[in-house]
Amino acid sequence: MSTSNLFGPKGWTPDRLASLASRTFLITGANSGTGFEAARILLSKGASVVMLNRNPEKSAAAIAELKAELGETADVRFVRTDLASLGSVREAAAEVLETVPQIDALLCNAAIAQVPERRLTVDGFESQLGTNHYGHFLLCGLLFDRIEASGGRVVVVASLGYNMGLKTIRFDDIDWDEGYSPNTAYSQSKLAQMMFAYQLQDRLAAAGRTSVEVYVCHPGSSATSLITTSGSRVMRAIWWLMTKTPMVQTAERGSWPEVMCATEDDLEQRALYGPTGRMEFVGPVGKGTLHPHAYDKPVMERLWDVSESAVEYEWNLLAEQ
Repeated sequence: MSTSNLFGPKGWTPDRLASLASRTFLITGANSGTGFEAARILLSKGASVVMLNRNPEKSAAAIAELKAELGETADVRFVRTDLASLGSVREAAAEVLETVPQIDALLCNAAIAQVPERRLTVDGFESQLGTNHYGHFLLCGLLFDRIEASGGRVVVVASLGYNMGLKTIRFDDIDWDEGYSPNTAYSQSKLAQMMFAYQLQDRLAAAGRTSVEVYVCHPGSSATSLITTSGSRVMRAIWWLMTKTPMVQTAERGSWPEVMCATEDDLEQRALYGPTGRMEFVGPVGKGTLHPHAYDKPVMERLWDVSESAVEYEWNLLAEQ
């Protein structure tokens, strides 16, 4: 548990937010859970929000709910994005570049977790790695120039699960042809997301392209539909029991770390932000514990190369453009 907090004993809260009018935020997986709550907070401060969601019907319902609460003038819209399909990611990025002139932050919030049996995406990747990491890796690459032109941010929503499992990337069988475990595969996918973010920080610094800030956070243990959507029956039961304890907080509080990383000034980039209370599951939002295996340089570099090859997209960060 963290012993101090940059924002005082109560940690960061949305009360710190000033007006966000004229700012635009993109959020993946924003029709429920922490993504939806992040959208609500940002919209309440006058921001524009573009939801990048897979399901049109759920997105329409989410938008209707937000407008009913915040008013019809709330500037929220939807671009269909299935992170499990690289083709869908490319189509979504093209639509965003055509219709969204400014990106102040891209919040990589969507995820699947604890998939009980090994499944593959349409592109042949293990589903959790393909959705959580490769989809976001490609999306960020395709939108990076627009984010940079806006002086924007990339916010990667990770998980404490990165500190479980192998604590590295299983390059010899990254898609788990053998020995698949829901927990271990999920842990690898979230570690991969973090390594992408920290390697992106390093590459931007080396290229002198420092107008884009990259942050990593996690929601702690929050009452969302993540486990109930993709987890096994046993995991759903365990999670239901956990939600009845003080070790699980609301989805709204779970959204605070990503909202903070999208808006707060003077944050440290090589860090992991989230709850700082018991086991860092719940509690005041601030800088938490970041274990060194999350930024193991040789592994990060290799993962970047593997990821570029997998999604067939090469980031051009060698020099200021």
